[in-house]
Amino acid sequence: MTRYDLLGIGIGPFNLSLAALADAVPGLRCRFVERRPRFAWHPGLMIRGAMMQTSFLKDLVTPVQPTSRWSFTNYLVESGRFFDFMASRQGSASRAEFADYMGWAAHGLDSTVFGDHIESVSHDGQGFTIAAASGRTWHSRAISIGNGLQPNLPDFAQPGPDWLHASRWLDRKITLAGRRIVVIGGGQSGAEIVLDLLSLPDRPARIIWISRRSSYWTLQDGAFIDQFFAPDYVAAWRQQSAPARHAVLAEQKYASDGITQATADAIYQALYEHRRQGRRDVLLRPGREVRAIRRRGARQLIESRVEGSETPEYCEADLIVRATGYRQTFPDFLQPLAGRMQHQPDGALTLNESYRVIWDGPQDTPIYAMNHGRRSHGIADPQISLAAWRSAVILNDLTGQTLFNVHPGGGTEPMIDWPGRQVASQPEQCTIATAMRRSAP
Repeated sequence: MTRYDLLGIGIGPFNLSLAALADAVPGLRCRFVERRPRFAWHPGLMIRGAMMQTSFLKDLVTPVQPTSRWSFTNYLVESGRFFDFMASRQGSASRAEFADYMGWAAHGLDSTVFGDHIESVSHDGQGFTIAAASGRTWHSRAISIGNGLQPNLPDFAQPGPDWLHASRWLDRKITLAGRRIVVIGGGQSGAEIVLDLLSLPDRPARIIWISRRSSYWTLQDGAFIDQFFAPDYVAAWRQQSAPARHAVLAEQKYASDGITQATADAIYQALYEHRRQGRRDVLLRPGREVRAIRRRGARQLIESRVEGSETPEYCEADLIVRATGYRQTFPDFLQPLAGRMQHQPDGALTLNESYRVIWDGPQDTPIYAMNHGRRSHGIADPQISLAAWRSAVILNDLTGQTLFNVHPGGGTEPMIDWPGRQVASQPEQCTIATAMRRSAP
């Protein structure tokens, strides 16, 4: 019987990064299992022209192991497109090409298994037993939970022929020409769908874009914002008090959850052209919260309200697209262990600094969780930017060895002295501070 050191459940970008880095660790026995027959990353949102919001260098491995065969640059070399890509002067890859890259890695690794659904995970005091629908069983000292999030949908409406979540946009069956389309959600996904609608040759009769946000806020971007997605910042952020972290998360919302400037500009230009042509077939409604959706003949009636007002607003739709993100749900396969784990109010699992789930099991049989650390590790946790770094932290913790450098600053003074950063005694700074206090009136 093979006993693995690590078994990952779900092969999305985060567990895939873990698999790619683990591939270079001699003697480490890993297996990663995915229920889908092939790798897929938000296939319903692969809208033509959609770009990644991060540099292609922030791939599965490069930030901690740039010589890995599973880097994006090596993917370009093996695909025969390195020079063509570099000549395009792109700071990031298209979402479609990055998905192709991850699929290339996912199906090239020997540690991945596709087309098998994990049904249960149990623990016998010595390790984990992972049972799949196919009848296969694996045994592992540690597991990594990477099964992803679930679409965030309200109780008052469920997906159907005239209602879908943004993640299924390209899977739609309904004809859009001449129809009334309502998009709910003012983030990047909603914006990309609106832009796609504005680009269709067979135009909808009406497009209404509803957002609970007060405006269609663009992504906060720039060099200083990028520092939020760096290991030094994560370490400092973790040292702050819970109230301080909560306040910072709210303040940083649009550093990770806004509309890219390019997408916003493209929508505005398309709207301007509509108005120049005398068309009034697009309506933007920010600052509204959808309260109810009900059937009205062949269409659906959407009720929304401005915050602080009890006066309802109504609009009709032939198709509703809800671009309202995702939510955490506790995986069914972990139910046998549910009572032994700590949970966050939003349903996420509680993690320590090494991405271990805090539970009552033995320390030498850890559970790691991907995309559960927004409260514990900050806004970078759901983003690809730190995927490779997080994988390195996990593999160092799993093996008890310093396999990868997870302190890229090398102990040097960071560019920004973030609140919470732990520093050694620095007499010259103390002297300056003391002098300032003495000189104060």
